[in-house]
Amino acid sequence: MTAPPVTRAGTMPVHVGVAMGSGTDVALETADAAILRNRLTDVAGAIQFARATMANIRQNVAIALCLKVAFLVTTILGITGLWLAILADTGATVLVTLNALRLLRFDLDRMS
Repeated sequence: MTAPPVTRAGTMPVHVGVAMGSGTDVALETADAAILRNRLTDVAGAIQFARATMANIRQNVAIALCLKVAFLVTTILGITGLWLAILADTGATVLVTLNALRLLRFDLDRMS
């Protein structure tokens, strides 16, 4: 029998495999998450990092869509040209990349 898919809490049980750093190679390879420092408090940090990542993804999608809609409307109305819309799309890529780079400053040690 295969494991049920991970879904939102309340609709179906969620199963996530966690392996400790001193575990076997098979356990580390098949786990959904690996805790490398043998501290159970790192699980809370991993959950906080996952939440921060999902929030960042939502922000990036919102930024990209808002810019695309704004320049689509202004291009159709003749306020801006197509080339400015293309440059804005490239700028949106830079913005969402810089926004995603903020996750590199996430401190897992302050969570534990």
